[in-house]
Amino acid sequence: MAKSKTVYVCSNCGYESAKWNGRCPSCAEWNTFEEVEVLTSKSSKGAVRKAADLSDKIVELNSVDASHDEVRYKTGMNELDRVLGGGLVKGSLVLLGGEPGIGKSTLLLQICQFLGDDHTILYVSGEESTRQIKLRADRLGVDTENLYLLAETDAEAICDTITAEKPEIVIIDSIQTMGIRDLSSAQGSITQVRECTNLFMRTAKSEEIPMLIVGHVNKDGAIAGPKVMEHIVDAVLYFEGQRNMSYRILRAVKNRFGSTNEIGVFEMADKGLYEVENPSMMLLSGRPTDVSGCCVACVMEGSRPIMAEVQALVSKTGFSTPRRMSTGVDYNRLYLIIAVLEKRLGFFFSNLDVYINIVGGLRLDEPSADLSIAMALYSSLTDKVVSDKLIAFGEIGLGGELRNISHITQRLSEAERMGFDKCIVPKQSLKGVDLSKYNMKICGVTSIKKAFDEINA
Repeated sequence: MAKSKTVYVCSNCGYESAKWNGRCPSCAEWNTFEEVEVLTSKSSKGAVRKAADLSDKIVELNSVDASHDEVRYKTGMNELDRVLGGGLVKGSLVLLGGEPGIGKSTLLLQICQFLGDDHTILYVSGEESTRQIKLRADRLGVDTENLYLLAETDAEAICDTITAEKPEIVIIDSIQTMGIRDLSSAQGSITQVRECTNLFMRTAKSEEIPMLIVGHVNKDGAIAGPKVMEHIVDAVLYFEGQRNMSYRILRAVKNRFGSTNEIGVFEMADKGLYEVENPSMMLLSGRPTDVSGCCVACVMEGSRPIMAEVQALVSKTGFSTPRRMSTGVDYNRLYLIIAVLEKRLGFFFSNLDVYINIVGGLRLDEPSADLSIAMALYSSLTDKVVSDKLIAFGEIGLGGELRNISHITQRLSEAERMGFDKCIVPKQSLKGVDLSKYNMKICGVTSIKKAFDEINA
């Protein structure tokens, strides 16, 4: 017999309590508890539950067939396949999040054109009618005959339909619009999102059907809903980028079937998203020449070296406290580099405003970008131009030394391919590297001061 029970759930972290609290004990947020009624089953008094015997479900590891060709589906977009680890895995649950209008639904509808050649696809939408999806498909040029549409928000009815029809791929757009009737909370609430995700996960695993789920984000940029939802799914992908810019970056923050270091780069156009196969060329296009405060960095995103232009502007401040502003670079890392330049080289920024910008919307979190940032600051401060054919990468220590970095051969090969004729790198990183095979000048230095001397050398 089912019995309802009232609990209070934190809308920020999903913490459950038997009574209302002004402040959540888990996340310390105020006024986030919401009253939710849940159904609990009440067993007969004195009944003893007999444990089930699952011996027949035990499978030997070596008997499981997991060949690559049969397990993964290619999506038709190499950038998306790269982030997924080679394609869409059978029975996997993939969560795709991002800002409104960033291109989540567009990307999923576009891959249906390629997947529809060999597979049947069920596109479930709780936000749009089938007519609206058809209009968007016509704009994107999607006309496959194996794409079926369903406008529904009842998660249980959707799972029953999936079990009965057995499509090969399912797309849910979006999880925040799905609901279970037995739960009294509104659609998009903590309880509804968690239970619907669990329901879709069980269906995907039992039927061996891969599911792609769209997730909305909150004002902080995280996927709306309980954090446990990200633990349930097999992969969490984030669309990054600004809506007023045409470039989008797809990044995996969790992937049970591949690396989380790979990124995919796309360009938004009138006809949908297009792959950017050479991100370095895209990020360096339109680079100014004979202008101080510019230097090129090279960072590794998984197995792919990507180059980006670092721009610095150092100017006299008009306030008692100088401004420090960074776009695409960690704010605290900028302060660290400025402190090293002041202490070790005598360049003082105490009465100067400092602005750092990474062109193209890319974010440089790797320490190898330290040297490029320092050289851009030095160039803007002294008004000395860094050659547009020079590239620098290396991690800066607090003593002003340059530390060793990884993947040096991939970075050098990418620099040579992009037409650079001079490269400044940490000397320790060049151990075991055959410099004769590179048609450019490679300068191994041990400190920032020696790196700065190479600018005018």
